[in-house]
Amino acid sequence: MIATVLGGIGLFLLGMILMTEALRSLAGNALRRILSRFTGGTFRAIASGAVVAAVVQSSSATTVMTIGFVSAGLLTFKQALGVILGSNIGTTSTGWLVSLLGLKFSLGTVALPLVGIGALMKLLGKERIAASGLALAGFGLVFIGIATLQTGMKDLALQIDLSGISGESFGGRLMLVITGIVMTVVMQSSSAAVATTLTALYSGVIVIEQAALLVVGQNVGTTVKAALVCIGASAPARRAAVGHILFNVTTAAIALCFLRQFTMAAFWFADLAGDTSPAIQIAAFHTLFNMLGVILFLPFLGLFAKLITRLVPQKGSKLTVHLDPSVARLPSVAVETAQRAIREILVEVIRVAVGRIRNGKADGENASIMNEAAAAADEVRSFLGMFRSNPESAGEHDRHLSALHALDHLERLIAAVKREKSAAFRQSGQLEPAALLVCEELEKLERLLPEGRALDAAGELSRTTAEHRRKHRQVTLEQTAEGKLTPFQSGQLLEAMRWLDRLTYHVWRIVVHLQEKGEPQAMVESASDGEA
Repeated sequence: MIATVLGGIGLFLLGMILMTEALRSLAGNALRRILSRFTGGTFRAIASGAVVAAVVQSSSATTVMTIGFVSAGLLTFKQALGVILGSNIGTTSTGWLVSLLGLKFSLGTVALPLVGIGALMKLLGKERIAASGLALAGFGLVFIGIATLQTGMKDLALQIDLSGISGESFGGRLMLVITGIVMTVVMQSSSAAVATTLTALYSGVIVIEQAALLVVGQNVGTTVKAALVCIGASAPARRAAVGHILFNVTTAAIALCFLRQFTMAAFWFADLAGDTSPAIQIAAFHTLFNMLGVILFLPFLGLFAKLITRLVPQKGSKLTVHLDPSVARLPSVAVETAQRAIREILVEVIRVAVGRIRNGKADGENASIMNEAAAAADEVRSFLGMFRSNPESAGEHDRHLSALHALDHLERLIAAVKREKSAAFRQSGQLEPAALLVCEELEKLERLLPEGRALDAAGELSRTTAEHRRKHRQVTLEQTAEGKLTPFQSGQLLEAMRWLDRLTYHVWRIVVHLQEKGEPQAMVESASDGEA
């Protein structure tokens, strides 16, 4: 009996894991793009969170991904809260799947061919076909697990009497909620815990009040994974996790306080649908109290976000705030995180470079900013070493490679700005117009960078500066030969112009590699080492 129950849980869990991973693989970058484009407001975020959680059959997976996205800066904190709220509704689809199909129909035999076909697709197919086969096999295993659980639960009903743990007393309610939390933590899946509860209810091991309290605990248990993910993580990740925990705990408290009303509403809904079986009632109960939680939180979501922001303040450098180790579990998101950090460091370096050209030697504050930028670039390099992109996934691998190229140019730009050569600009009227032009154009780039529209302007600036360097070199050497400049003065002026050209070249190459796909652009002859 114990072996059968454990085996049923194991098969269900294995099926859920295979199906979740396969669906996430099939979604690929599309899932990242869907969750990163919540510009339509909170309702779209909630709806998207519900849909994604229902598709991947895991609120934990959706929450972990959302924490990654908000850490990467792809979602605002308020949007992330919307996704998390929606995922709590989406995950209740598991209860409906089990109660409507898994328990009503004997799908164990029908599911066996699905496992076989899915396994063959995985072995013989490539990429999307293989991932689809894995999802199909996982789907079949879910129903085989439910069938196995039913067999074990029938025997368990004869051996276990839970009537002593009543849902009427406070102690009994608390015990059942804690049991639900433990079930989710042990199984590492609220879906598996809910499926086990529904199967036990269907087999008569527990009654409907006990099942409702177990489901409330299982809803709270999903927060454990989010709490573990945010340990040592950045402030945005911790905020998202805290929001998830507070929402689930508050919703559970509401469900406990109005347990009888919720169960009556669930019975009414099931009766309206024409099916008053206990499993359907619990599935309805699970959905109803999560939906009510979302409805109650929705008007105060902005205030809720501000409260959590105060509870979890930002610490450390603003340039590396999004370099969260938890993001490295999602390579496509991690690459975008690194690109965002590189872009923000570049903006700071441009500001210092412009200040040095306009005002001469940098003051202590600018020197401190450059040291911070150099340290941030080192952190980006360490972050990029935390994950590996799949060479077979061309888009992801190319973007990873482009981020490394951009970082290399950023480090050389930082080194160039530190080797300040701007004094010569005020010693020669020839250089001053070019220097002022570079300042003006760099200030424009600083405004265009956050909008992703800096590529053309950066390329034009690099080309113009390179042409000016070539012309200035000839004029300078002629003046030196004529005795108008000493060789020492000539060397200073030539090096200053090369320095200016080097700055604009590296800025341009960084912008090129920060594109979505990092396509190579037409090269510009530069005073730099010429590496793209």
